[in-house]
Amino acid sequence: MDFSFSAEHNALRETVRKFCAAEIAPLAREADDNESFPRELFKKWGDIGLIGVRYPEADGGSGFDKLSECIVREEMSRVSQAFSSAWSAHSHLGIWPIWRAGTEPQKTQFFKPAIKGEKIAAFGLSEPDVGSNIRAMKTTATKVDGGYRINGSKLYITNAPFADFITLAARTSPEPTAEAISLFLVALPNEGVTISKLDKEGIRASETGLIYLEDVFVPDDCLLGGVEGTYSIILECLSENRVGVAANCLGMAKGAMGVAHRYAQERVVGDKTIGKFQAIAHKLADMAAEIEAAQWLVYYGAWRIDQGTLDSATAAKVKLVASETALKVSENAIRILGGAGIMREYPVGRFHRDALVYVIGEGTSEIQRNIIARDLDL
Repeated sequence: MDFSFSAEHNALRETVRKFCAAEIAPLAREADDNESFPRELFKKWGDIGLIGVRYPEADGGSGFDKLSECIVREEMSRVSQAFSSAWSAHSHLGIWPIWRAGTEPQKTQFFKPAIKGEKIAAFGLSEPDVGSNIRAMKTTATKVDGGYRINGSKLYITNAPFADFITLAARTSPEPTAEAISLFLVALPNEGVTISKLDKEGIRASETGLIYLEDVFVPDDCLLGGVEGTYSIILECLSENRVGVAANCLGMAKGAMGVAHRYAQERVVGDKTIGKFQAIAHKLADMAAEIEAAQWLVYYGAWRIDQGTLDSATAAKVKLVASETALKVSENAIRILGGAGIMREYPVGRFHRDALVYVIGEGTSEIQRNIIARDLDL
C-alpha cells in the first residue's frame, strides 16, 4: 500500500498554500468581522483552475482527482473555513450534479461558466421545517405548460445572497418516495425568489441565505437531466461532499494546532516556554495524534471516491471523525492560549466557531452515527 502523495499532489498543495497566503489570509479577518465575502475570488479561483480541480479536462476542468480536491479544501480551510465553504458550495454542491447528470445545454448554460468563476452557484436543499429528512421536503414543483411552478423555502443556503443560479431540490410528486424529489436549475435574479442574508456565529464570511420561492416558473429545460426523480444524484452528491467537508475539518484542525503550537513555543512563563510544561505538551501530543488519524481517514475516503467504491457508511465515518476532531482540537487550542485564546488577535476562536458548524452542517454527527449504525445492522 502506498501512503504517499504524488509529485503532482504536492505541487498542487504548494500552489494552493501560496495562493491562500497571498489572496485569502490578508482578507480573512476583515471578511469575518464584516460578514461579507469578496466575490472577486471566484474568478481568481477559476483562472487558476481551482474550481474545476477534480473535473475532467474535456469538461473544462483541471483533470485531477478527489484527492486533489481534498488538498485544496484542506489548505484553504487552514486559513479560512468561510472562504473554503463558499468555494465548496459552488465547486461541488452547486455544479457537481450538473456535471454528473445535466444535459449538454445545461452544462453549457450553467456548468461551464461556473467552472471558470463567471457564474456563482448555490445548492438549495435544506428547509426551515424539515431538518435532515430529505424525503420530508415541502418545496413543490408543479408541472404546467412549458415548465414547472415552484413554491416553498430553503434555509441555510451558502452563497445564496449573491448566487447567479441555484441547483434546487423540489418535490415533483406528493408521495414520500425517492422518485418524488427532483433537481432544478433556477437562474437568479428571479422575481419570484426572495433571499434574505442570515447573521451567523460561525463561517461568518461565507454569506448564507433564507430563500422564499413564490410561484417561480422554470422552463422544462431547467429540470436537471430532463427527468424527474433525481434523488439518487442528491445522495451521491452528499456522500461525496461528506468526504470533502471532512477535508475542510482537517484543515481547520491543522490551522488551530499550528497557532497553538507556535504559541506554546513562544510564550514564556518563568524561565521556560509553556510548551515545556507537561500539561501543554500532552495536549499538543493528543492533537497531533488525532489530526494524523483524521488525515488518513479523509484521504482514504477520497481514494475510495476515485476508485468508485465509496459507500455511505464510509463517508459517514470520515465526516464524523474529522468534524469531531476539528471541534476538539480547536477547543484545546483555545485552552492552550488561555486568555489570548478568546482575543481576536488570534484566529483560534474563529476556528472553533467554524468547526461547530460542521458537527451540525452537511449531516449532523448524530445522522452520521445513524448511518454507521444501520451499516452494522443496528
